[in-house]
Amino acid sequence: MQAPLALVTGGCRRLGAAIAARLAQAGYDLALHGSHDAEPEAALTDVVAAAGRTWRGFVGDFARPAVALDLFGQVAAAFGRVPDLLVNAASVFGQDRIGDVEEEDLTLAYSVNCTAPVLLIRAFAAARAAGDGMDRSVVNILDQRIAHPHRDQLAYTLAKLGLAGLTRIGAPGVRVNGVAPGLTLPTGDYGEAQMAALTRHMPLRRLPTPSDIAEAVLFCARTPGLDRQTIFVDGGAHLVPFERDFVHL
Repeated sequence: MQAPLALVTGGCRRLGAAIAARLAQAGYDLALHGSHDAEPEAALTDVVAAAGRTWRGFVGDFARPAVALDLFGQVAAAFGRVPDLLVNAASVFGQDRIGDVEEEDLTLAYSVNCTAPVLLIRAFAAARAAGDGMDRSVVNILDQRIAHPHRDQLAYTLAKLGLAGLTRIGAPGVRVNGVAPGLTLPTGDYGEAQMAALTRHMPLRRLPTPSDIAEAVLFCARTPGLDRQTIFVDGGAHLVPFERDFVHL
């Protein structure tokens, strides 16, 4: 039996790589997208090899959203079939607020975080309309802030809210769900004491791990009765109306 195929945008690094690794362990072949290169983290290729799965890399800068349509066609041509699962994990992030946000900030954030996923979902749904009737799934990676938006990273937040709206609207012939992480893979902007303090602020007194997020994505992919839902995997952060982004707390 042919293995299912997952297209994971942003799947070569960080959280996207963790999601891709778990999918490989679950039996998926992988189409891994990167914005400027498609060389996965070594840990990911090790997992894929151990699982006996196949992967191929694809480069596409979603700053030009039409690239998403080219990407879908390239994946289908390379594997000889369209994906069974689409994970929209590629993202860009800025530090703009309403007082200094520029048109370029908004355009880039929407292009990468919302427009490109919309075009990929459109192509995915169109391909599935002529398919074999198998269950097909889209999982959008969102952000816990969509429950209580604050004023930091305005362009990013607005774009994620747009993608969350599409998750609720859905698409014909495919299931569309979302996973909304909290603070999971901190950057170097966070200190050890700050991370400990933020952990105490979470209702569960813990932060999510990449494994938590990956398991939620796999759950969405494997559950035929789940559609147009968002699962928050954030230590309970979406229950708290934080006034600023975590890095400022």
